[in-house]
Amino acid sequence: MTKIDSLRDLLLRAVPSLRANPETLSIFVDRGRVAARAGATMSFEYRYTANLVAQDFAGSPDEIIVPVLAWISRHQPELMAKPNGEPIAFEAELLDADTSDLSLTIELSERVKVEVLPNGDRSITHVSDDADTFDRFDGLCGVNLWQLYLNNELSAESASQPRP
Repeated sequence: MTKIDSLRDLLLRAVPSLRANPETLSIFVDRGRVAARAGATMSFEYRYTANLVAQDFAGSPDEIIVPVLAWISRHQPELMAKPNGEPIAFEAELLDADTSDLSLTIELSERVKVEVLPNGDRSITHVSDDADTFDRFDGLCGVNLWQLYLNNELSAESASQPRP
């Protein structure tokens, strides 16, 4: 599932403490389903709940939420248009005054196009849901962002320099 890999890559790039300790980030797929209909192709859609867990996280939840919202606005944009305005659910276990285990859940889907080639082989392609419309969080998916400051303190940064 390509969206899970994309989310992991983003968080490891954008959140310095996760980049320094990638073993503290776990991602699970819960309640996975395959949606398919009878038809001329075997195309289908994965539907699942992604559960992202940052263990022993010593930062502000904002450091994770902001890049994830930016990712959602690009890769699962319909979640930003939900009537309740809640693209992410979360839970936190406050371990002490400075650290917590933070769990985010996001309902995701991935379309998979299956075609039979003239030679009889199958071509399987994951179809991008990327939104090419205006970006509410321009650059926060590692495109233009270089550093993110919260309360005048550096809290996240991209691994690459901004595009000109």
